[in-house]
Amino acid sequence: MGPLIPNDIISHEWSYIIAILIGLAFGYILEASGFSSSRKLAGVFYGYDFVVLKVFFTAALVSVIGILYMDYLGYLDFNSLYVHPTFLWGAIIGGAIMGIGFVSGGFCPGTSLCAVAIGKIDAMVFVGGILIGIFIFSELISFFEPIYSGYYFGNVTLVDSLGISPYWFVFIFTIIAIIAFIVVDIIRKRNKKIFYN
Repeated sequence: MGPLIPNDIISHEWSYIIAILIGLAFGYILEASGFSSSRKLAGVFYGYDFVVLKVFFTAALVSVIGILYMDYLGYLDFNSLYVHPTFLWGAIIGGAIMGIGFVSGGFCPGTSLCAVAIGKIDAMVFVGGILIGIFIFSELISFFEPIYSGYYFGNVTLVDSLGISPYWFVFIFTIIAIIAFIVVDIIRKRNKKIFYN
């Protein structure tokens, strides 16, 4: 099994340099794709631009298919992958806060930093809000602890929860993505007249 670049080809120190280069390339791609624009990101919620949804669906599909192929070829052990533990209340409340922040500010944490890098003032305010939120959470961690660690479900995945093969899950997820792409395209065409006329 991996790593895909063995340690005898690159040193441990070089892996940090490669990580920085990948990060810079990712930031450039985000900016070049228009993801530093709060209007493009908020467009998902207002129904006039679904590029973000399509990109994330595609990224998820490519990733999971790539993982299964690497498992099949012996580069990766699918069953040995780390799965972050599920804390139900933390996930629900955190997801709601993230969603409200996303729709009101027009950024997610990653795209906000990309927008800060090119000097967008609204993104700077957004990142400032994130930092304030982190500070408040860290100062009141004992108060938030029951919510943060409540309803622990362990290291579960959708595949485990549904009790189906990972391959069937990917197939079903692909069908859902295709249907989602068709539906959002219909919605975008309907709303185009409202937002662009």
